[in-house]
Amino acid sequence: MRLGPEVAIILNVSALERTSGRISAPRRLAVIGIVAACAAAWTLGGPFASSSANAAGGAKASGPVDVLYAGSLLNLMQQKLGPAFHRATGYTVSGFSDGSKALASEIKGGTQVGDVFISASPKVNATLQGATNGNWVTTYGAFGRSPLVLGYNPASTFAKALKTQPWYNVVDRRGFLLGRTDPATDPKGVLAVGALTGVALSYDVPMLAPLATSASNIFPETTLVGRLQAGQLDAGFFYAVEAAAAHLKTVPLTGTGLTAEYTVAVLRNAPHVAAAKAFVEFLLSTSGRKILKANGVAPISPVRFVTGSSEVTTTTAQSTTSTSSTTQPS
Repeated sequence: MRLGPEVAIILNVSALERTSGRISAPRRLAVIGIVAACAAAWTLGGPFASSSANAAGGAKASGPVDVLYAGSLLNLMQQKLGPAFHRATGYTVSGFSDGSKALASEIKGGTQVGDVFISASPKVNATLQGATNGNWVTTYGAFGRSPLVLGYNPASTFAKALKTQPWYNVVDRRGFLLGRTDPATDPKGVLAVGALTGVALSYDVPMLAPLATSASNIFPETTLVGRLQAGQLDAGFFYAVEAAAAHLKTVPLTGTGLTAEYTVAVLRNAPHVAAAKAFVEFLLSTSGRKILKANGVAPISPVRFVTGSSEVTTTTAQSTTSTSSTTQPS
């Protein structure tokens, strides 16, 4: 998977404008051109060059890559991305899934050691950036989106109502068992609360508000699908990617438009740097994006890379490696 030559860059130069005055249009173009050239050199031949480009004779590698990823990607990673990556490169994904916020806390606390971090929200990366947060993430790439939907059990006594009526007129009924994840540890839990409270106000359904604050309907992200399939819940909040992987019946969350935005980063002190870079390259390649699109994740095109306050949009897999010598604002 050799990287192509086309790199398009969007540079945030507001910091330069603040420190050196207004930048004229010609100077702005010159700055962007210089950064584009540097980024291309960094991507194609710098210290973070493509691992596959450095492979001799295209021979496959071997060994693990430890990926810490959002629980909503569990089935996709185990059944699709992991096996496809192994076939393409020879590396084997050794993954651990949990809520994105929980993973970030575990990374900072040293209870989870990984090579790659995949979050369901760009905001989570901020908790790993900067010296005060350990510089675990320097640059991350936003690569895909998946909408929040309501998955339901077709055997539920409320299934017919969910298929024929707006979701917000059904989930507040007596006896309805609704599941969601913890907003303290999972971005999906935050979105679920937003869906309930937002629709409660905009559609004048006050009975939804207590569902957003009750702790009795909170479950670990990695168990929510199983609980729904076992009939322990009538419905739950899921991303389309996990609903598709588990073959769940779903209805749209009318009145919300909420989505996950998945990001990827190589962590500081990654034990398997070459494998980590190979994984990111595969994820953002044409093959990886086809897998994402076929399984409920709409690829962000072009990929958006963020380093501190600077944003880079590129058509190729730029490095997302973090180094201990680089400090970025949190």
